[in-house]
Amino acid sequence: MKDTLKKWNEISLVKRIIAGLIIGIILAVALPSQAKAVTILGSLFVGALRAIAPILVFFLVISAIAQHKSGQKTNMKSILTLYILGTVVAGIVAIIGSFLFPVKMVLGESVTGMSPPQGLVEVIKALLMNLVDNPIKALYSGNYIGILAWASLFGFALKDAHENTKVMLNNFSEALTKMVKWVIDFAPFGVMGLVFDSITTSGLGALQSYGQLVLLLVGCIGVVAFITNPLIVFIKTGKNPYPLVFMCLKKSGITAFFTRSSAANIPVNMTLCEELGLDKDTYSVSIPLGATVNMSGAAVVITVMALSAAHTLGIKVDILTAVVLCLVSAISAAGTSGVAGGSILLIPLAVSLFGIPNDVAMQIVGVGFIIGVIQDSCETAINSSTDVLFTATAEYAKRKSEGQELKPNLIG
Repeated sequence: MKDTLKKWNEISLVKRIIAGLIIGIILAVALPSQAKAVTILGSLFVGALRAIAPILVFFLVISAIAQHKSGQKTNMKSILTLYILGTVVAGIVAIIGSFLFPVKMVLGESVTGMSPPQGLVEVIKALLMNLVDNPIKALYSGNYIGILAWASLFGFALKDAHENTKVMLNNFSEALTKMVKWVIDFAPFGVMGLVFDSITTSGLGALQSYGQLVLLLVGCIGVVAFITNPLIVFIKTGKNPYPLVFMCLKKSGITAFFTRSSAANIPVNMTLCEELGLDKDTYSVSIPLGATVNMSGAAVVITVMALSAAHTLGIKVDILTAVVLCLVSAISAAGTSGVAGGSILLIPLAVSLFGIPNDVAMQIVGVGFIIGVIQDSCETAINSSTDVLFTATAEYAKRKSEGQELKPNLIG
């Protein structure tokens, strides 16, 4: 048994996940009724990630800020600038893609039991209220904006604490990181259950009918991943960005694609930052922060879905309205983690710019949930991998300005 487990763990996680994916598809097609118990594996996997991710972010941020030494320079301003720039550029890519390849939806039943925000002011208000949410409630509900805010305050309050207290916080962070890694090790079985459930519930035909919309979303996210993000890295560093881009996508993006959780992918990103030789004092803050506010994938989804709705209903969108939509999607995307339903539930806010009523908007949300299997995975992959990409970019740009050597295998 030990030898079997050892051989299993020696196989790369990506290969194991792909194996789980294939087995899940085969079972869903060949034995849809006999293998229903497989869905439990998917539910357990997602439940475990959702349960531990908020606590992980909370302790990581507290520990990082509490142990930061005064006078020690970090690169947070540059990283935050890149996060904002990347999200806005992603929104612009989505607008261009939607104008070049207009896609129409097949609207079906409306989605009930949800309360989307009615305007940008309401989103900003909700964002601010989430900042001061009860910390226990924030942890329970997965309100990452509130978790980040309270963890930051706790961290600053503990900066003058005894060294033993800081060691204890660090030990908690490391233990939680290890626990998340254990959960991610079960990703192949979780993915098998999730894929089986998706196919047996919605069927392959449900996804095929929305193929054009999925292609547009994936295409825009691909442009962000392989063109605009590398361009931003090149402008910032003056070096070939693709070795770094491909490393981030391979070691962070693929895992995030299957776990569908930026927060749960934090330990993977932290390990990657360590491999890249980045400053721990910086990435220990920028990675949890990025998992909360760096949402270029969400900006793409909100923009594409809104413009597809406009095309479907025959609404002509001028350039000025498109620019406003880009800004709204960027601001909304930053608050995605503080709104139940994520980026999909923010679509009614975006389409309200075109005068689309809420009952129709909720049908568009329904379409979002149908394609969510692919949309959410691609969105999370670009969101999470970009956290590492921009953290590394800011640090390499700083090293370059200081005349330091960059590792040739990391950025060419």
